[in-house]
Amino acid sequence: MPIPDKHLVPRTDCLLLSTITETSIIKKKMSFPAPKVLVADPVSQRGVEELSANGTLEVIVNTGLPEAELIKIIPEFAALVVRSQTKVTAAVLEAATNLKVVGRAGVGVDNVDVEAATHRGVIVMNTPGGNTVSTAEHAFSLLMSIARNIPQADASMKAGRWDRKKFEGVELYNKTLGILGMGRIGTELARRAMAFGMRVLAYDPYLSTSRARSLQVELVEDIDTLLPQADFISMHMPLTEETRHMLDARRLALCKKGVRIVNCARGGLVDESALHDALQSGQVGAAALDVYEVEPPPADFPLRAMANIVFTPHLGASTAEAQENVGIEIAQAIRAALLEGEIRNAVNMPSIDAKTAAVVKPYITLGDKLGRFVAQLAPKRNDRVVITYGGKAVEMPTDAISRAILTGFLKHAGGEEVNSVNVRSMAATIGLDVEEIRSSEQTDFNEWLHVAVFSGESKVSIGGTFFGAKNDPRIVRVNGHPVEVTPAGVVLMLENRDRPGIVGHIGTFLGAENINIASMSLSRTEQGGQALTLLNLDSAPGPDVIAKFAADPDIRSAKVISL
Repeated sequence: MPIPDKHLVPRTDCLLLSTITETSIIKKKMSFPAPKVLVADPVSQRGVEELSANGTLEVIVNTGLPEAELIKIIPEFAALVVRSQTKVTAAVLEAATNLKVVGRAGVGVDNVDVEAATHRGVIVMNTPGGNTVSTAEHAFSLLMSIARNIPQADASMKAGRWDRKKFEGVELYNKTLGILGMGRIGTELARRAMAFGMRVLAYDPYLSTSRARSLQVELVEDIDTLLPQADFISMHMPLTEETRHMLDARRLALCKKGVRIVNCARGGLVDESALHDALQSGQVGAAALDVYEVEPPPADFPLRAMANIVFTPHLGASTAEAQENVGIEIAQAIRAALLEGEIRNAVNMPSIDAKTAAVVKPYITLGDKLGRFVAQLAPKRNDRVVITYGGKAVEMPTDAISRAILTGFLKHAGGEEVNSVNVRSMAATIGLDVEEIRSSEQTDFNEWLHVAVFSGESKVSIGGTFFGAKNDPRIVRVNGHPVEVTPAGVVLMLENRDRPGIVGHIGTFLGAENINIASMSLSRTEQGGQALTLLNLDSAPGPDVIAKFAADPDIRSAKVISL
């Protein structure tokens, strides 16, 4: 009997998980030598005092070190505290022979090579949510500044002029604010904007309609629908391949003429060259930037010459309260890790102890792959995820596995901010319900995982298990079709017509494109009907190859899955 593809069980059999927050604590027994901590970037004095409390840690503050100097001294330290300036590269981590913990006093870990840290066995922790209010307030301050030309008027007055007419502004009242990204900061900004009588449009492909209603914002389906309606635009997306240059020349041309734009999120969300041209032409009336594609911007930065732009030097989280909060939070987390073996807000650790981790690790790996796979099949806006455990899998500590599945699934929504610690909170933030089921149903497999994602009336699903004694993972079900696929590398998924010669046709087509097939799995519902073909490939087909598949009368759809 195959893995069940329907989950018609009473709600009393489900465990609703989305209420568990990112303050969950991972406990792991550790044994460290007398620990030394290097504070490599400025953090609050309260944070340094917290680290130094009781003299149980030796704390060295040495900021502004170039990489070569950091590499020289890092071997003696058990923990490293950074903000955004210091780059914790693979070379630094290679030299850090005694390093146990990297603590990022802030949300993003863009400046930390998390993969290299994981490979070296170094825990990476951050402080999610510590600067939410500060960043939202800064974005709103910039919104006010470009509405009323406050910085320019101030500069004019200091130069001895009285240019009342020149700096006439606009009201926020009855204007439309378009927010791109409705995470914690976008949500806080929306509340402030509505208090000023603004209409708020929100674009977030992962925000559910029910969550949007509770926030009292108008949810739009795509950016291109929002842009022509917005008088102001504020950006609050993570920087991913999908969001890089999301406001480019084409989209800026779609905006209402004279639109005002704020970016306090990540440099690279706005194409700075296209923004320059739009400011020059008047298509964009004004802009305010706190983040840049290159930080600090070079001396010849073209936008410096524009009169209708406001700059701040990445000050979103730079308030006394935010710096004190994140400084204390990361200090407490590092003390807990080095002195008590208690790990908080780790971005690269499951919430289980070392002994259990060895048993659960194959499930975590499979779960992450299933989450990544189904994320690339599902629509962006979803209501519910149902995770089902069957066979021996019901005996596992399922929390860590569910977190791995959700992390893989939500990486597309939250970028690197999503981790195994905060993933449940992230799901709750976007209105995604998460249910966990332990099934007693007998199947052909001794142990299995199944993930179903619901968006309104539509559903996509995937199931996985292990083959052999070596816990060799396999995907064994996709949208109800029995298959056998290795969850690694590049997978090409085709919905094709079932006819004689179709396998040779597909193979010949890929061969002509110099793409080698590692393995193939076929599944059909009836002879001569629609079939599902999944191929593990040695290299990824380009967009031109996918377009050729789409034009083939035998192929209904073609999708590349990257694992």
